[in-house]
Amino acid sequence: MARLSETELSSWEASRDLNAELLQALHEVRRGEWARKTEFTPQANGTVRRVVTRHDGTVEKDEVIPSEKAQVAIARAATGLSQAAFAKLLGVSVRTLQEWEQGRRIPSGAAATLLKVAARHPEVLQELAA
Repeated sequence: MARLSETELSSWEASRDLNAELLQALHEVRRGEWARKTEFTPQANGTVRRVVTRHDGTVEKDEVIPSEKAQVAIARAATGLSQAAFAKLLGVSVRTLQEWEQGRRIPSGAAATLLKVAARHPEVLQELAA
């Protein structure tokens, strides 16, 4: 998995056929395949490394998430659920979940407690999602 340089990324973006990519992605979803995969790796200093990889092996994003923003991402990653499925299970919109994961908003009250449960015992939320 090699990360693209700025020049390579610009060249790749210019050569893309978005319509073809969207159609291919729809076919992959219907077959149960993934188009992009996000992996979260906890670091020793409390931060989390997030790597977004395309189906063809291209790394779209490789970033370190500060510890205060990482709680939601770790909880969702532990359950193995998509953003849509995790948001539905929590009873929030996908946009709210995205805001939490990106650190623009902070979950409060019951949502924060449920996220702690999800991070420590993901099997409970997986069972509820089934």
